[in-house]
Amino acid sequence: MYQPQAIKILIVDDEPNILQFLELGLQNEGYHVLTAPDGMTAVNAAKEHHPHLVILDVMMPGMDGFEVCKLLKKVSQAAIIMLTAKDEVDDRVKGLQLGADDYMIKPFSFQELLARIQARVRNQFPHLLSEVSYGPFRIDDRRKEISFQGDVLALSATEYELLKYMVLNHGLVLSKPMILDAVWGYDFGGQDNIVEVYVRSIREKLGDREHSVIRTIRGAGYRVDLP
Repeated sequence: MYQPQAIKILIVDDEPNILQFLELGLQNEGYHVLTAPDGMTAVNAAKEHHPHLVILDVMMPGMDGFEVCKLLKKVSQAAIIMLTAKDEVDDRVKGLQLGADDYMIKPFSFQELLARIQARVRNQFPHLLSEVSYGPFRIDDRRKEISFQGDVLALSATEYELLKYMVLNHGLVLSKPMILDAVWGYDFGGQDNIVEVYVRSIREKLGDREHSVIRTIRGAGYRVDLP
């Protein structure tokens, strides 16, 4: 099962209120939490403590989050979630190009942050996990198997990766470009309707005729809803 106490998270933000809020919230969830009020402190903490994940604010005085991200990628294997107050595509693209794994826009839901943390850890540090259960799903990444309501699904390799991605990000709306990037890769040259084909196949194997497990969010993408 998922064991937060085995996971170290470094929070980097120059705003004391946000730093304290996130530190207390993540500690209450069972995570081992480190904090840094500025970029250089963050880089030194990463070298010393080797966090699994870094929550990194973009807008900091002195060394901004982009420069910190660049330095962290040289000294750490940590996943990086960037926090930005700007809903601007250029900022998001810049962060991702520098090696960030995800981003969130302030203000954000703490529950969504938890979901994104869990998804990053499961994707990048599977050795910290055994089997992961979510509602009717059980994911065994070592055996590359997904069970639904106690039955192992007969999935192809791509169907496994797609359903795993959707279940680990349950509750979040996943667009076709997001799914293509995560499952097929950034250099995929095909059409995005391949996602529809695979979702249809997975729904059949789930017996999800009413689309109540994998929901279609019109104009936005797909969302897995769990009880």
